[in-house]
Amino acid sequence: MALNLFNLKGTRALITGSSQGIGFALAEGLRAAGADIVLNGRDAGKLKDAAARIEGADTLAFDATDHDAVRAAVDAYEASGKTIDILVNNAGMQHRAPLEDFPADAFERLLQTNIASVFHVGQAVARHMIARGRGKIINIASVQTALARPSIAPYTATKGAVGNLTKGMATDWAKHGLNCNAIAPGYFDTPLNAALVADPTFSAWLEKRTPAGRWGKVEELQGACIFLASDASSFVNGHILYVDGGITASL
Repeated sequence: MALNLFNLKGTRALITGSSQGIGFALAEGLRAAGADIVLNGRDAGKLKDAAARIEGADTLAFDATDHDAVRAAVDAYEASGKTIDILVNNAGMQHRAPLEDFPADAFERLLQTNIASVFHVGQAVARHMIARGRGKIINIASVQTALARPSIAPYTATKGAVGNLTKGMATDWAKHGLNCNAIAPGYFDTPLNAALVADPTFSAWLEKRTPAGRWGKVEELQGACIFLASDASSFVNGHILYVDGGITASL
């Protein structure tokens, strides 16, 4: 049956930044499709609480912006006999300020958290996937991969870079049996967007601007993630899948 293409039983997925928000929702979706789950974050306490809500979940606490720490954690986990078949690079942050006043230190944090982490974790996991001749890497991009808004120019730059790094990963690693793609969420009700969700003026603008007429729910990203993590996407590589209620399709 075609539906068997979406079955993730027998696979294991590492999701970075997955103690809450989109990362946790994606972990829940992949678990429901049959995958074993490895949650990641820097706060061991939050990770433990999140893992208690997903049956059989492992935790792997490391800072995704620290190249050496990432490599050590991934290599040790693989050496334990548990393979990482699916990687979701979800760790990210936001900082809002007019570009002319944007703090340099915040710009550097955005670069490290939103783009360098994708390189660090992607490379560490891909080395093991390449040796096995298979693997799925899913990077979390954004509607800002294609569009910009006032006060978030550096964030937009990092998410544009995630989109192009995804294409680069596919170009280098497809020949080794890896599928490297990205999901680009639109505006979702998450902790990262809490200030916008609470702003009635912004919410009214968003509902008018988005053809679907509303904020997205994090659960609505699960289907895209399952597709890109499964055999159903075996010939999909370097693709950026927008899940945005139509906002990038409409002026």
